[in-house]
Amino acid sequence: MILEMSTFIKNLKTPIAIVGMARSGEAAKQLLLLNGVDPSLILTFDTKLPTANFNDPQVLMDQGKPMTLVVSPGVPLGLDWIQRAKTTGVKITSELSLACSCLESEKIIGVTGSVGKSTTVSLIGAGLQAFSSSGFVGGNLGIPFSQYAVEVLEGKRSRADWVVLELSSYQLENCENLRLEFSAITYLTSNHLERYDSLEDYYQTKWNILSMTAKNMFLNSGGGDLVSYSEKNASPKVRVVSKDDVLLKSLHLEEARLIGKHNQDNLALAATIALAAGWPQKAFDGMKNFGGLVHRLENVGNFKSIRFINDSKATAMDSVLIAAEAAHQTKEKNGRMFMLLGGRNKSLPWQDLASLKNYSDCVFVFFGECRDLAKEKSGLPGSSYEKLGEALDHVFKEARAGDTVLLSPGGTSWDEFKSFEDRGDFFKSRVKLFAEV
Repeated sequence: MILEMSTFIKNLKTPIAIVGMARSGEAAKQLLLLNGVDPSLILTFDTKLPTANFNDPQVLMDQGKPMTLVVSPGVPLGLDWIQRAKTTGVKITSELSLACSCLESEKIIGVTGSVGKSTTVSLIGAGLQAFSSSGFVGGNLGIPFSQYAVEVLEGKRSRADWVVLELSSYQLENCENLRLEFSAITYLTSNHLERYDSLEDYYQTKWNILSMTAKNMFLNSGGGDLVSYSEKNASPKVRVVSKDDVLLKSLHLEEARLIGKHNQDNLALAATIALAAGWPQKAFDGMKNFGGLVHRLENVGNFKSIRFINDSKATAMDSVLIAAEAAHQTKEKNGRMFMLLGGRNKSLPWQDLASLKNYSDCVFVFFGECRDLAKEKSGLPGSSYEKLGEALDHVFKEARAGDTVLLSPGGTSWDEFKSFEDRGDFFKSRVKLFAEV
């Protein structure tokens, strides 16, 4: 138990309901308990979790009568029952705000973006871990920030000198206590339009990270609509970063292990933040040695002289285009590229993939719930299958030595899998079976 309760948590009206009991919800509950909140005044709500105190929002509000809602990022704040609660005086907060209220001297770097944020956060994290034993990397990627706070308060870890957080647009909607030393936006492009009223609304939610930033916000010069959007929202805090910047030349970022032009952009952004933070040379060496994330252009290996790449995380059209370019540039000269597209739709502009027709040696294979929609709107030729496994059976029969097989679906995984990780693991397991036959 900590000696002094967080002032923010102390002032929260009870009962407190945690809305969404995935990892961040569980961490938020533990943090409230550590701050001395009476267990009987903490309610749990989750529509899919039978062990939660409440599964129906109306029952929660009528019987639980919460005065504070700690809403998980995956739960839309625009839901009618949450908006009604807000109008009656119920406070809406988040696990991120709870965690931030327990900080002391930690300096925080926050990264958001439509695509590229996980890789950029991991690059910054690799640099941090190369010279610091206390740094923390998490947020939307990996460990919830509340879990960090719990471990600090329990004495299981020391306080971090630097914290690197991946921040989704959902988290940026609801993070009143977040204060950043530096921030970055990697890319702006159409995404999550099933949650936002318009593209402008989505972009503005991302841009809100600037108001939380004390020093500089860095932007990727090749970040889709990012630079043009910044010109309409000018600020002296904003700096646009290019991999060709003079300050970066001496770091020899071209020696990095990551493949693809887009990863050079991500690396330039990460390195610029490290320079601004005054990090030592070890940090840049750590970044250059970073081998990439699982499910993000992950090189599964060469089997029967066929290269397999797992990019299951790609659930935006720009991510797919970036992956296609990187894979095509590095494939064997006379080899073909089999590209697996599909999953579940989320109001995505599949027509943006029409330019892939320019790859004359690319074979398109569609799968999943949105297979017909993706094929029709993209205008790309190819066969269609209901399940990813069926699509892979086709690819395994058709692929030859020298070919590349790329899973970069565009759609979400929820038509057939629990998560993009689950989908990527399925892909890798099927490739392994193929290799053993």
